[in-house]
Amino acid sequence: MFYKNTEDFKQINGYVIDGTWYPRVTKILEVKSKPGLEVFFKEMDSYLLAEEVKNRSALEGSMVHTAVQNLLIGNIDDIPRGIMPAITAFKNFNETRGIVFHKEYVERQVKSLHHRYAGTVDALATVDGKFGVLDIKTSTGFYPEYNLQTAAYMLALQEFPMRRELVLPRDIQTRWILRINQHRVCSVCGAFLREKGGRKKIREKRDSIACGGEDMHQWSDPVGDIELKEFPYMYNDIKAFMAAKVLWEWEHNFWLRRIGYTK
Repeated sequence: MFYKNTEDFKQINGYVIDGTWYPRVTKILEVKSKPGLEVFFKEMDSYLLAEEVKNRSALEGSMVHTAVQNLLIGNIDDIPRGIMPAITAFKNFNETRGIVFHKEYVERQVKSLHHRYAGTVDALATVDGKFGVLDIKTSTGFYPEYNLQTAAYMLALQEFPMRRELVLPRDIQTRWILRINQHRVCSVCGAFLREKGGRKKIREKRDSIACGGEDMHQWSDPVGDIELKEFPYMYNDIKAFMAAKVLWEWEHNFWLRRIGYTK
């Protein structure tokens, strides 16, 4: 990627916290290949169209993210009609599941002084009596880089200076991914239709008789799709994140040396 100058590099790739610059967790993880994204680009007619769909999808995902976080801290704003099924499903899900979100730790910035990186945690929550990191994703599944991201947050939150700064009520024990999505279902064959970023993606149901074409499906109204998954083991994920950080630093060595992050 082209950077105009050191300030441009710093702004795009990290945060300045208390006068010190830290690379951002999500930017570090961009060094990892994403096979699903590669398949997506191959399926699109052009690179420009793929970029447009990707950016629109990110915007729609941010809308869901913002709406959920507003609910968590009690700011119930007008929810965009297009994402209402996902938000309603989340509210219904949590009434049953009983996730306790700690408002003071929603969208909180964390940093590792020892390993020198920073990021923003979606939420700290208590689930089934355990206290940990909860990350919100608006995807159809769980991807390995999610584990690296949450492992990085947990590692930072286990450092004493960070625990003291945030005044954590107890030690971080585990992590979860809360997946929030919405789709339509064909009443005839059970296929799923996901509409995001202006793109329609149909997933046929296994062991069912297909309708014979996109125009033949009888789609329902959008319905929410919520899934909470715990990832209690993180040793290998921490090692993988730190390896990704080393590779990211190698790739950006020119700029990191210029800003004094590396020697």
